[in-house]
Amino acid sequence: MTDADDMRSGTRVIHGGQRPEPVTGAILPPIFTAATYVQEAPGQHKGFEYTRSHNPTRYALERKVAALERTSVTEAEDPSGGGFAFASGMAATGTVLELIDRGDRMVAMDDLYGGTRRLFSQVRQRSQGLDVHFADLSVNERFAEVMTADTRLVWVETPTNPMMKIADLAAIAEIARAGNPDVLLVCDNTFATPLHQRPLEHGFDITLHSSTKYLNGHSDVVGGVVVVKNAALAERVRFLQNAIGSVMGPFDAYMTLRGIKTLDVRMERHNRNAERISHFLESHEAVERVLYPGLTDHPGHQLARRQMDGFGGMVTFFIRGDLESTNRFLGALRLFQLAESLGAVESLVNHPAIMTHASVPAATRAELGISDSMVRLSVGIEDGDDLIEDLDRALAALK
Repeated sequence: MTDADDMRSGTRVIHGGQRPEPVTGAILPPIFTAATYVQEAPGQHKGFEYTRSHNPTRYALERKVAALERTSVTEAEDPSGGGFAFASGMAATGTVLELIDRGDRMVAMDDLYGGTRRLFSQVRQRSQGLDVHFADLSVNERFAEVMTADTRLVWVETPTNPMMKIADLAAIAEIARAGNPDVLLVCDNTFATPLHQRPLEHGFDITLHSSTKYLNGHSDVVGGVVVVKNAALAERVRFLQNAIGSVMGPFDAYMTLRGIKTLDVRMERHNRNAERISHFLESHEAVERVLYPGLTDHPGHQLARRQMDGFGGMVTFFIRGDLESTNRFLGALRLFQLAESLGAVESLVNHPAIMTHASVPAATRAELGISDSMVRLSVGIEDGDDLIEDLDRALAALK
């Protein structure tokens, strides 16, 4: 395996955590579909017993993402170097929650992906008795108010979905450790990707991705990946991954690994297009407000410049009008496809209040600012001029 320690990110996406297949020398890992593995004698095997527990194709993906997130866990300490792949982002999230006990207190960002908030408030508060406190963690003073000595886990998204809030990861880690040195710090890094932000470098214990999104990048695989900071935590997550069993299948692992190979070049285009589009929308008379960390008037702009290596491909904005106006705009788009999900090569448009965040109570949506006139763009890698023309044409329909 190539040593990734001295690689830049654009090289890590190709070579990090990878080695030629040992039998044939194949440059890509094969898709190992075997459910079980033959043992020479009871307990004597080549490191593989059953594919829920061990799979070479899944290991290759897990090592890759672990290398991108710059974990300190080595392959000698853990077979996949501290990376763990799951059947979906929600499967990854649900497994991480098993690191804390029934009735434990946790603090979560108030603005979260709707499915994450639904799992916390409508499932685990009931089934696990979790005491979940939602707060605006983009405001350090607010976090300091809710962080207590009995808080066992802190869950952060940054940038957030869909309000694009930026949380100061280093400050959160410092405040949290002062309150409870043993607290687990988790960051959903889906929007930023490891190319633009690495939470482990800012004091976090766990970074999580819906690999369905940017890591795979082609709208053809559902998955989730968790990376941990040290071997002790890797041992705990490996036990849970095997015990719960919501693992990623080998074909999905292969497809995601293939997608990551182009992550660097894709993110460069995602960024460039999103920055151009955010400026275009900001100056359009039919747009009330634009939320994008790359804009200088974004409240988290300076923090994003320090903490991130790019501002990403997600843009949220508000139409001047009501739900009827917003629907007219959405219906007039041609290149931006109205669909769930994000982070793929094709541009997608989403209406959070009705789509991704419909499970969030209406009062909570109103409090967060998720209104009927809000639109979320996942800016793809098409020609930027074509995307701007598509938006301009659809906004003209509002007249």
